[in-house]
Amino acid sequence: MSNTTPISFQELPSRQTVPGMTGRFIHGEQHTLAYWEAEAGTVLPVHQHPHEQMTYVLSGTLEMELNGVKHTLQAHDVVVIPPHTPHGGYAVTACRLIDSFAPVREDYK
Repeated sequence: MSNTTPISFQELPSRQTVPGMTGRFIHGEQHTLAYWEAEAGTVLPVHQHPHEQMTYVLSGTLEMELNGVKHTLQAHDVVVIPPHTPHGGYAVTACRLIDSFAPVREDYK
């Protein structure tokens, strides 16, 4: 697939990354875009990585912890997570999310 060919996230294979959460990923030269579906009650363990991350909530309610501070995110909220920042989350309801990571998440290829 060429990087300039439009594609639907629904055409991409999905994979479970933590129990209750599946993702679909597309990779460019400089970043990775991820589409997530999380079941209500899904726990995203606190972790950190060298990537800058932007999380956009398409639907649902996500409780996100950043550097030990909890934030409740609703549909259309966006949060920027700097590299090496401890973060995790909890899907209060079923959620659909978009994450952008830079540089590319090689572990999601």
